Amino acid sequence: MTETTAPDDLIAEFDAERPARRLSGRVARAVALVALGLSLYALYRAFRPGPVLPYRMLFLAVVLPLTFVCYKPGPRGGDRPGAVDWALAVLSLALCLYPPVVFDDFIRRAFAPTVLDVVVGAAISLLVLEACRRTVGWILPAVCAGFLAYAYYGGYLPFDWAVGHRGYDVDRIVASLVMGTDGVYGVPLDVAATYIILFTVYGTVLDRSGAGRFFVDVSLAAFRRSRSAPGRTVALAGFLLGTVSGSGVATTVSVGSVAWPILRGAGYPREQGGGVLAAAGIGAILSPPTLGAAAFVIAEYLRVSYLTVLVYALIPTILYYLGVFLAIEIDARKYGTRPAGADAPRLWPLMRRFGYHFSSLFVIVVLMALGQSPFRAVVYATLLALALSFLDPGRRLTPRRAAEALAAGTTGVLPVAVTCAAAGMIVAVVTLTGLGLKASSLIVGASGGILAVTALLCALAVLVLGLAVPVTASFVIAAVVIGPALTGLGAGPAEAYMFIFYYAVLSEVSPPTALSALAASAITGGNAHRTMMATWKYTLPAFLVPFAFVLTPTGSALLAQGPIGEILFATGVSALAVAALAATTGGWLFGPARSAERVLCGVAAVLLLFLAPIPALAGAGLLALAVALHLVTRTREEQ
Repeated sequence: MTETTAPDDLIAEFDAERPARRLSGRVARAVALVALGLSLYALYRAFRPGPVLPYRMLFLAVVLPLTFVCYKPGPRGGDRPGAVDWALAVLSLALCLYPPVVFDDFIRRAFAPTVLDVVVGAAISLLVLEACRRTVGWILPAVCAGFLAYAYYGGYLPFDWAVGHRGYDVDRIVASLVMGTDGVYGVPLDVAATYIILFTVYGTVLDRSGAGRFFVDVSLAAFRRSRSAPGRTVALAGFLLGTVSGSGVATTVSVGSVAWPILRGAGYPREQGGGVLAAAGIGAILSPPTLGAAAFVIAEYLRVSYLTVLVYALIPTILYYLGVFLAIEIDARKYGTRPAGADAPRLWPLMRRFGYHFSSLFVIVVLMALGQSPFRAVVYATLLALALSFLDPGRRLTPRRAAEALAAGTTGVLPVAVTCAAAGMIVAVVTLTGLGLKASSLIVGASGGILAVTALLCALAVLVLGLAVPVTASFVIAAVVIGPALTGLGAGPAEAYMFIFYYAVLSEVSPPTALSALAASAITGGNAHRTMMATWKYTLPAFLVPFAFVLTPTGSALLAQGPIGEILFATGVSALAVAALAATTGGWLFGPARSAERVLCGVAAVLLLFLAPIPALAGAGLLALAVALHLVTRTREEQ
């Protein structure tokens, strides 16, 4: 990383979300005051919940004005809001207050909206799209516009086309967007207004209490002496930092700014080092206890607790990091890396002094396991993090600093909130037109009704979609448009949603955009394309294991569902498959592996992922054959 390139600048350049203005003076204080109020109200609602839909409406009435003040209309916009920004902020506040003020009549008129309802609803929809454009770019608003055009013009499509429908007028479309629970005020916005804002506030408080720096230090201290220690350090730091970040790019940059000099000193080539950084960054939002924002949507769609979704992700997370650590071990031997970071702090003194930072993470999981709602669990964890900050004199969250952290939590959720509102518009169109079932029939028809081919087409569709829109939006769109194709052919809802979730997240490390890999290459100075390929090698298990969710009779066992024997069998066999994949992509067993050995390992991995006794035995046999062939060949060469 060049001396003039700061981590914040790299995050702004490569993250899917656009950087906010750097406000100052009275405007900054006013924004902070409003954001603080929203954070406090969200915390209050965790204990005194009220009607859901009015709260969503009021939440948007605060979020939209803040977005227009905090985000520039374009890259050349200044840090001071202009007349247009203030006009849009005032207009959005006035319009968004209309639905909750006339709430009962507004909802009752959903099937016969007045002219004023339609005008206000259309204006709110346009303001959401503009806010979305400012925060995440023009692609998602363009996708929304395409769906809206389909809702209006779909009636003109030929009658025998599978995606045709009877057509809807503006009144009906606008009513579906803002006068019910499937549009702007739908489940995605509810997730942002409840789960995500609370977890974002928690992450901000935890980070400002010193946990972010501690997680990096403890990772450096945990692996001090072996030649694979630098790579392990990066993987562990990425996992821990993900609890306070929630962004693959932000985690990659945060870890890379500290760890790249260590990787370079250990002898890592630039591209391989970038691959480790990107894999660590993306792993952070695939892993409990704080998954990416889309995981909260899964909980709402499946009507299960967030703890259940964490359980779903547990075994895949173990397999992901097993693959990453095996790839690190292989690279340490291939490139002859050496120990680095000898001046890292010692682990046990560090844990004794600052180990309390882990306590709030445990509190979240324990409280949810004891039956507390995730809302209350994260509020208690936030309060604990606030209290424990006083153990570090330099990081004490005094009332003023605590207020700043709470306000920053709300401003940090703005891009996700407007993205969720825009994604809700797509859900409304899909529900109104029946597009989900129609698209499902097209996908199933194109695949010949074969689940494996359908899963492959769905994976490619989600990856392509994820290249254009943020993870949360791509998941929501794919869940309502592509998900029915998987469930229609026998995949369970949980398996289908987790399959889509992983591919939505993996779009951040998928060529040609691969935002996390691009950010890593900017840090290391390596070739961007080769860094993407190195990242793909580290993350390959995450691309293949989700297929086992939907293609195998025991795929649910990988989500920790079913008899314990079945879960242990699926976990053990999948771990063996991940090891075979690592040998295939890394070209290493007990030494450099020949082509024949790598092919045998690759075939063995695929057979093992069928998660059935006979294919598993065949896969284990091929893997054993590859190892035996490798050892015999190596012995002959040494003689």
